[in-house]
Amino acid sequence: MPRAQRLLDLLQMLRLHRYPVTGTALAAELGVSLRTLYRDIAALQQQGAQIEGAPGLGYLLRPGFTLPPLMFTEDEIEALVLGSRWVADRGDERLAAAARHALAKIAAVLPSPLRATLDDTALLIGPGTSQAAADPHLPAIRQAIRGERKLQLRYCDLKGDESERVIWPFALGFFDQTRVVVGWCELRQGFRHFRADRIRALTPCEQRYPGRRQALLKAWRESQGIAAQ
Repeated sequence: MPRAQRLLDLLQMLRLHRYPVTGTALAAELGVSLRTLYRDIAALQQQGAQIEGAPGLGYLLRPGFTLPPLMFTEDEIEALVLGSRWVADRGDERLAAAARHALAKIAAVLPSPLRATLDDTALLIGPGTSQAAADPHLPAIRQAIRGERKLQLRYCDLKGDESERVIWPFALGFFDQTRVVVGWCELRQGFRHFRADRIRALTPCEQRYPGRRQALLKAWRESQGIAAQ
């Protein structure tokens, strides 16, 4: 493997780890010796990558170091295009627009050969139903999740009964036919799932919910037996 590609692969590995990872594990994944790995770490640090750690302790890449456009492989570009097209076709109006804008920004900085790959990809999104009209509350839900703020809902269940709920939203699931809000329900004192198309009214609250979104997501996954991604 060319050294330039190996350095990019090493950066990508480090970006995938939220906690320090040992040099032994990194070297094994790259298929190089520890000595080579140490040299590569030093080379990346000289180029500005904020890699903290030392031999025997593990390494961690701090946020803020950006990779050049050349990091994208053809497979990665196809994945970006496919995902963005799905969101542009299935997402609410704001999310769909964001997907299109993101693709345009990526195309603007890609070298010509890779830009041609982005333009000419043959991976298509099949027919589907846009959820923009059915789920008008999605932008407000996403904003509440980002801000870790409570939501007051008027919700209609499967039987057609309506109830007032205050929830702590921390995740939003995208399925082919529906969108599902995952949150802690103050009324039921437990985790609950709310179909976005059954939310009759929604009022964002200024009050932040206690705890952090990541902690709630972890607890919910454990309660559902879902492995962390």
